[in-house]
Amino acid sequence: MPLRGRARAVNTALRALSHLSLPALHRLGNAAAWLTERLGREEWHVARVNADLCFPDWSEAERRQLARAALRENARGLVELAAAWQWPVSRVLGLIESVEGADVVDDALAEGRGLLVIAPHHGAWEVLQMWLAQRVRLNALYRPPRWKELEALLNRGRSRSGAVFWPARASGIRALFKALKAGEAVGVLPDQSPPGEGVFVPFFGRQAKTMTLFGKLAERTGAPVVIGWAERLEGGAGFRLHWQRVTEPVGDPDPEVAAAALNRAIEGVVRLKPAQYQWTYRRFSRRPEGWVNPYE
Repeated sequence: MPLRGRARAVNTALRALSHLSLPALHRLGNAAAWLTERLGREEWHVARVNADLCFPDWSEAERRQLARAALRENARGLVELAAAWQWPVSRVLGLIESVEGADVVDDALAEGRGLLVIAPHHGAWEVLQMWLAQRVRLNALYRPPRWKELEALLNRGRSRSGAVFWPARASGIRALFKALKAGEAVGVLPDQSPPGEGVFVPFFGRQAKTMTLFGKLAERTGAPVVIGWAERLEGGAGFRLHWQRVTEPVGDPDPEVAAAALNRAIEGVVRLKPAQYQWTYRRFSRRPEGWVNPYE
């Protein structure tokens, strides 16, 4: 499908940036983050609010430092798309310095019941899915972007790894169940507030609307569950992948128990490298009735 409008402009910019090395891309991201803070843009405000909400026991200086570091990581992730979506897949995979827990993935796949992957917005998740898609047929849902014309670009960039992306509707959900039954992998980025069905459960001690789909996939299929993230190394030195088997009851029949377990699993890996989490996202904007939106 030919790219049009904004998608063509974004693709042109990414193609131009793809001539830079990863260290140079990260330096560009650092500069963009500095400018975001100086201009007081929304991302800076959201990161500060999230830091205050989730780390109340930290000093104010430590929380500001976290928000500032999160801005840098977020900007680095954006400019990394020039590499992830433009470079040959083999070149991107060559940036992976090491993989901790690869045997966790292999052992889970060997069970023959498919594989459910928790992939939070932590570190370089585009690199994570590229690595996994080389080992197993990987399926995931996607929601169409706010700018409709970007949909083709997003799907083209993300599917270069061989992963298959399904629209977030009933047909896509059926495809995920079918994939697990066939012994394939299903990756879910489950740490954004769902617009529809969801439950309010704790995340970093705060009530956060959380999806129930992941719990249903785990309960109904009995597939083993792993969590993974790609750590972004300093100085553009590449990435270090981390995989763990999830023992939390993410497939509990009670949707609130399952969702709370899901959030605990995510929180556990986020605490390993807090700055690399997507704190620029309004995770707590959807509130129980009568609760105040903390970002307003």
